Amino acid sequence: MSKAPIVAIVDDDEAVREALSDLLLVLDLPCRTFDRAEAFMADYVPGRFDCLIADVSMPGHSGLDLLEHLRRLGSSIPVIIVTADRNTTTRTRAMSSGAQAYLTKPVSSDELCNHLKAALRDVGGLGGGQGTLFDG
Repeated sequence: MSKAPIVAIVDDDEAVREALSDLLLVLDLPCRTFDRAEAFMADYVPGRFDCLIADVSMPGHSGLDLLEHLRRLGSSIPVIIVTADRNTTTRTRAMSSGAQAYLTKPVSSDELCNHLKAALRDVGGLGGGQGTLFDG
């Protein structure tokens, strides 16, 4: 029996963290939330998280800095960027750094779920769960 996938959420906006956390709760996906990239990295251990949802613009290190740092460490954790930043240069940087997706706010629940589903399938984190949108 495989363990339930754990998703990390990194966003400096408490309302966004809560909304994303609530969505994952409905999907039966455990998550941990962090208010900045540095807080996530202080808790990061390879294999602890199966997917990361991160904002771009945050105090301290940005979500892009975090993504690039994880890749330098050799991490292949899927990273979904959820941001209000519609700049094509920022999007290109995120995708070329290995982001799974670059979603601009407001993000529909369906769109985020589809990208989460793909990300968690890529890491083998799906299966064994019951009653989630990811079954079947």
